[in-house]
Amino acid sequence: MTNIRFNALDRAMNRPRRQMPEFPAKISSYYAEMAFSHGVMRDFMSKEAYASVIRAAETGERISRSVADQVASAMKAWAMSKGATHYSHWFHPLTGSTAEKHDSFLFPAPDGKAIETFNAGELIQQEPDASSFPSGGIRNTFEARGYTAWDPTSPAFILDKTLFIPTIFVSYTGEALDYKTPLLKASLALDREATAVCRYFDKNVTRVFATLGWEQEYFLADTALFNARPDLMLTGRTLFGHSSAKDQQLSDHYFGSIPEKVIDFMREFEYEAHRLGIPVHTRHNEVAPNQFECAPVYEEVNVAVDHNQLLMHLLEKVAKRHGYTVLLHEKPYAGVNGSGKHNNWSMSNNLGENLLSPGKTAKSNLRFLVFLVSILKAVDTHADVLRAYVASASNDLRLGGHEAPPAIISAFIGTQLTETLDQMETIGRKALPKAGNGNGNNITVPRIPEILLDNTDRNRTSPFAFTGNKFEFRAVGSSSSCAVPMIALNLIVADQLKKFRKDVDQRINQGLKKDDAILEVVSRYITESKRIRFEGNSYSEEWRKEAARRGLSDIPDTPGALKSLLRQESIRLFTENHVLTEREVRARYEIKLENYIRKVQIESRVMGDIAVNHIVPIAIRYQNHLIENVKGLKEVLDNKTYMALSKNQLDAIREISEHIAVIRTGVQQMTEARKNANTIEDPEKRAQDYRDKVLVFFEDIRYHADKLELMIDNEIWPLPKYRELLFIR
Repeated sequence: MTNIRFNALDRAMNRPRRQMPEFPAKISSYYAEMAFSHGVMRDFMSKEAYASVIRAAETGERISRSVADQVASAMKAWAMSKGATHYSHWFHPLTGSTAEKHDSFLFPAPDGKAIETFNAGELIQQEPDASSFPSGGIRNTFEARGYTAWDPTSPAFILDKTLFIPTIFVSYTGEALDYKTPLLKASLALDREATAVCRYFDKNVTRVFATLGWEQEYFLADTALFNARPDLMLTGRTLFGHSSAKDQQLSDHYFGSIPEKVIDFMREFEYEAHRLGIPVHTRHNEVAPNQFECAPVYEEVNVAVDHNQLLMHLLEKVAKRHGYTVLLHEKPYAGVNGSGKHNNWSMSNNLGENLLSPGKTAKSNLRFLVFLVSILKAVDTHADVLRAYVASASNDLRLGGHEAPPAIISAFIGTQLTETLDQMETIGRKALPKAGNGNGNNITVPRIPEILLDNTDRNRTSPFAFTGNKFEFRAVGSSSSCAVPMIALNLIVADQLKKFRKDVDQRINQGLKKDDAILEVVSRYITESKRIRFEGNSYSEEWRKEAARRGLSDIPDTPGALKSLLRQESIRLFTENHVLTEREVRARYEIKLENYIRKVQIESRVMGDIAVNHIVPIAIRYQNHLIENVKGLKEVLDNKTYMALSKNQLDAIREISEHIAVIRTGVQQMTEARKNANTIEDPEKRAQDYRDKVLVFFEDIRYHADKLELMIDNEIWPLPKYRELLFIR
């Protein structure tokens, strides 16, 4: 067959099942064997050096040069014992992916031979070229110098015979050019403020850290079919394609039996992940055909972020071995579920306690309520920052769709917790003593049932839902780095806890006892943050009206969402907590805008190319075939019979002409709008122009192209169809 689509279909349908290697039966026998874990450090380093690294990871204590030399020597010895020949500083630039530059351990010796070396200087700091990474104006193209610096809080690992060392990435002048640096700073701020609040209840608490368990959704596409779809290859999503007669309507894919070839792929990428110490725990079919999910056991947030970035790489790498391409785009197919990355977030302390789990005593329950209510207050105050930090051109296509939360940030906590907070609000209004009146009686906290994990259902429409002992941030897109929403969430909670301490201490100084002061502040926060709580269907039009009445923002697109980052209160949030400088905040705003513009620009160009150079020519060819057929009928039939039999074909010819005309006109107008937008110097106005004057053509061009797909001979249609992309195994 000469048709590219049918060649791709033939390869897809006849692709043999990959011959699978034998994996050890016990995962524990090889788990983390390629990670420089605590156990490895204990084996390869002195007790003093190991203790110093742990203190650096937990408290930020500086590592001495002598200890750094020991660490470097241990890393090299371990890595070479695993077959590694190179090392690389592995960092997270503002592209949203990861970056690496490989250097060999090899160093020439004077006698003409060579030795393997790796010292403290090479471990601690490197100088990769920073000129071509996004910087939002922080760096000029000709200013190439940037620094990577070792992050001892995340374990090094070996992949493809290279030792990868997680690092931060900063400019020559010290500004953060990555996502790890502000994440570590936001985590430090949360540690500082949450520890101080914990010490109201237990002086033995010395450290608090955020935990994260992500759920990664993705699609699999047969690589042969993927390569026959220029839109998928260049944009990550299908810009054309009529819905399949059957897709997810029957819900028969969700949690269904995993196809054998897909199970083979999953087993292999899980094997690779487990060897790297990524605790992948769950796998299952998702709602849409060819959509799947994997999820690990939760970890400390910085490590979890690194592991998610690494896992996305593994998914793509291993999929190729099995003839698949992984689609991490939030909406690769119109009309079926998109993919998210639910971020399950909580906080733990050095005593092993989850701060979002209620306890068995009034004191532990009060601590739980303090953190719960402070988080709700933080989300209410900074909802627009959270919205901005999950905004992207691709996530705009998913938010508000089936199985994805709307663009209105709200929180779900369940009926029982709602009743508890309502009781505490009443206590605060009616029963708390006034400051300075000498009444020192502590007020009993309403008892929360011990089995909290099962006392409420989940709300799948809520962007930020409490699910028993954690919050599930469901608005995060599948292709996003987890670092981005975690920077925002850790920071807003840290900022609110700082305000909480200030408010409580002020009441204590006015004469209230500690518990009474805490209850009074909590009660006030419950009232002030009440509008952010919603227990119903967030998809409903009634909720949009109710949210507007409550004064909540409803921001459906990225240019609108990003505006909040330049408000003075948002800049203050980052600067006063020493997470980002104002210059860094503005740089990230510009980078996010530019990324939005470029993605829409690329999609517009690809759409125009496919429409004009692929779809329209095929439509004309088929139309000419119909015209020739009509002419033939006229030659062999009498006029009356001809008129009766040719009507449908003549109607089809006219309809094809109409669709072609609309597509061509739409592409011309879209191209002109794009050219006009490109002349606008101000990034914000340019982004708005792309949203309002370029993106608006997409739907109409696609509608008419998809109508042609239904009309034109299946044998000559150039692009793999949805029924093929979604169901070929």
